[in-house]
Amino acid sequence: MPTCYRHPDKETWVRCQRCDRPICPDCMRDAAVGFQCPECVAEGNRGVRQAKSTFGGSVVRTPFVTYTILVINVLVFGAQYLAGNEVTGELAMWPAGVAVLDQYYRLITAAFVHGGVFHILFNCWALYVVGPYLERAFGHVRYVALYLISALGGSVLGLWLDPLNQPTVGASGAIFGLFGAVFVVGRKLNMDVRGIAVLIAINLVITFVVSGISWTGHIGGLITGSLLAGAIAYAPKNNKTLWQVLAITGALALLAVLVVVRASAILAAV
Repeated sequence: MPTCYRHPDKETWVRCQRCDRPICPDCMRDAAVGFQCPECVAEGNRGVRQAKSTFGGSVVRTPFVTYTILVINVLVFGAQYLAGNEVTGELAMWPAGVAVLDQYYRLITAAFVHGGVFHILFNCWALYVVGPYLERAFGHVRYVALYLISALGGSVLGLWLDPLNQPTVGASGAIFGLFGAVFVVGRKLNMDVRGIAVLIAINLVITFVVSGISWTGHIGGLITGSLLAGAIAYAPKNNKTLWQVLAITGALALLAVLVVVRASAILAAV
């Protein structure tokens, strides 16, 4: 009596429909006709094209990156509430702190700190509304890159144009970057973008009319997010992933150069 090719101690009369090797019940895998062995199933799966998101990332069923960012925002705000100005002062964007004290982390951490209840409520609401849509369109990795680089873009413009001792906080730069990305994606997919265009226009008006709002963070994030989203969405079909990686690394490199140049200029003037 034949025995299983993987378990010689088990007798069987069943054979793999592809390779014809005898397989025991532990090794049987359902096939369109009969059963197949684990190796043949694995080999067949390698030839199956994996599903991709709209712009090349892995298919997203649950937008856990968006949810993770929301949780971090809430946790940091809770720490601000409990510790007072200590957490805010340690994490806020502050040009002098970046350039003079070499606290470059502020360029990113400022995006997770907020100036009040209304501030965090609006940013978290906006993230909850547009984040999952973009995460499903771009995939987890491209989306988190878009978010963080948009936040970085807002901080970099603040580093160049804000007073040296002016602190700024908030995820608004990243949120404006996401707004710009929604507009770009909508144009790429031939969707009606009037709604997001109006939303961007209203928020820009508020940015320049209401005092105490960091216009540099908003504009820097909007420009950075829009350009990066365009580079990802309009990447050539041939070697799309390579072009998208180059766009992301290129954006990071450009922003890093701008930070170094501005920090050097500030140090030279101090």
